[in-house]
Amino acid sequence: MAGTLYMVPTPVGNLADMTPRAVEVLAGCNLILAEDTRTSGVLLKHFNITTPVIAHHMHNEHATVEALAGRLEAGEDIALVTDAGTPGISDPGFLLSRECRRRNINVVTLPGPTAFVPALVSSGLPCERFCFEGFLPQKKGRATRLSEIAAEERTSIIYESPLRLVKTLSQLAEVCGSDRNASVSREISKIHETTVRGTLDELIQHFTQNNPKGEIVIILEGKATPASRPHKNKYKAEDI
Repeated sequence: MAGTLYMVPTPVGNLADMTPRAVEVLAGCNLILAEDTRTSGVLLKHFNITTPVIAHHMHNEHATVEALAGRLEAGEDIALVTDAGTPGISDPGFLLSRECRRRNINVVTLPGPTAFVPALVSSGLPCERFCFEGFLPQKKGRATRLSEIAAEERTSIIYESPLRLVKTLSQLAEVCGSDRNASVSREISKIHETTVRGTLDELIQHFTQNNPKGEIVIILEGKATPASRPHKNKYKAEDI
């Protein structure tokens, strides 16, 4: 009988966000696949989990998927974790999950932490319909993606590095207009968690004067329709 691939979310900051079920799965499986064994090692040590761990990341996943699927078919239970958040969301996980689907191997994804949900809810922008963009292309295809985001009527979610934040906000302002509302959340669930809300122009000014640090999530208001935006500049830049 084939085993099960468990996709296990891990805290994006606060270790207290780890669920008891996630700990139980990691402790009880035959093998843990980790995006970075050093990062995951800290988590596993904290919860006294001694399951064997091997690296599984974007640089080796194409080469290892076949062997891992074979181990699952042979009856092993394997858990996949990334550095933080839910596997497959801008992190490794899709290729192995797809191969399991192709071979009819059971895949169980545990509910748990992911950075964009608290950022979206905290933004104050519409969250009943949204578009997840993840990290934008750095070169090829970037201009096209930015244009698509500018035309999107749903709220858009973008992951970004603090080193590129002002550049990305500036490019968004060029294609969306500097008065488009947005928010920037950083260090979600950590001690220095902050969310700054305002127009793109206000956010550019804020982060030009205040050097951003930590993991960044940008939430961007969708393109206005005649009935969707009765008041201009509803949000003023504020830090919470």
